[in-house]
Amino acid sequence: MPEVSPRGTYLLIADALRKEIEQGQLTGSTLPSEAALMKAHDVSRNTIRRALKTLESERLITSVPGAGWRVSRAPIPPLVERLAAVITEDSLAVGDRYPSEAKLCERFGVSRTAVRHALAQMGGTGLLATVHGKGRTVRALPAAQKES
Repeated sequence: MPEVSPRGTYLLIADALRKEIEQGQLTGSTLPSEAALMKAHDVSRNTIRRALKTLESERLITSVPGAGWRVSRAPIPPLVERLAAVITEDSLAVGDRYPSEAKLCERFGVSRTAVRHALAQMGGTGLLATVHGKGRTVRALPAAQKES
């Protein structure tokens, strides 16, 4: 990768793999080996593992001991999409408080790290605003809700 990404290289790789999964480009439901992914993206094994763990936390892929990573049978939408849907599901408006990390972890059955990554993405796209010590508030409505 020629330049450093402010978003995190592993997240960009996870996005690329997610798109390949959604478009059905990964035939046989087995992902390429970590070594092949390292070579394809010109990154370290740790970066690839972080990308794979991100997809695993979204339940898009599962680790099969001795066989590598496989695409899950029934993919679940990415966590960031599910968290964005909370705005619509909970009828939140601009300026309303967004649920806490702990409540989101409990609601979606994912780790706090996964929730924090997704919330950071939502903040980066302008959906949420964070005030240190106060929590997060809705800054904008998701595109699907704006169209309604």
